[in-house]
Amino acid sequence: MTAIEQTQAARPRGTRLPRRARREQLLGAAQEIFVAQGYHAAAMDDIAERAGVSKPVLYQHFPGKLELYLALLDQHCESLLHSVRTALASTTDNKKRVEATMDAYFAYVEDEGGAFRLVFESDLTNEPAVRERVDKVALQCAEAISEVIAEDTGLSTEQSMLLAVGLGGVSQVVARYWLASGSGVPRDTAVQLLTSLAWRGIAGFPLHGAEGHGEHAPDDRH
Repeated sequence: MTAIEQTQAARPRGTRLPRRARREQLLGAAQEIFVAQGYHAAAMDDIAERAGVSKPVLYQHFPGKLELYLALLDQHCESLLHSVRTALASTTDNKKRVEATMDAYFAYVEDEGGAFRLVFESDLTNEPAVRERVDKVALQCAEAISEVIAEDTGLSTEQSMLLAVGLGGVSQVVARYWLASGSGVPRDTAVQLLTSLAWRGIAGFPLHGAEGHGEHAPDDRH
């Protein structure tokens, strides 16, 4: 059950929940409010009302609005990183790896809870603690991608990171555009188009350890 589903299931006041379940419920309510209103317009009163609890109950779990926002941001940054790592580990076929990674970003953006807005479109990036988390997850995703690139191509860490940052950046920007524009292109088709674009570039680097080292790997290389 997601945090938002926890919220919807537990909104009536007076229901006692285990502490962990209550925390998840409050995070779900906060996500709905922050995504809809942004950080600055959101109020703890709104979040407590959405969760169906009193403000004292909310403050028992989170001492302030920023702490609540950061807890939610931590949760969804970890979710994105997990999705990217899972995609990279899902196959040893490199073209399919690119496709799975692209799709991880599209799936993250398409999630009905809108959590991607907290990570990619936060109105609080001038807050150092928020900026640190957003930058950290972008770096961690890029590092996960660059490790695969470096292993397969023999490129240096610096070169692999440049490519990885490019792949991750293109994925999230295009995925956000695809969602915001209401594109009639189905998600799987959009992912395949973007994969084709990215693969034409990344496939140009020879596989590390391949005979001759100078020959480019074919498009179906593993």
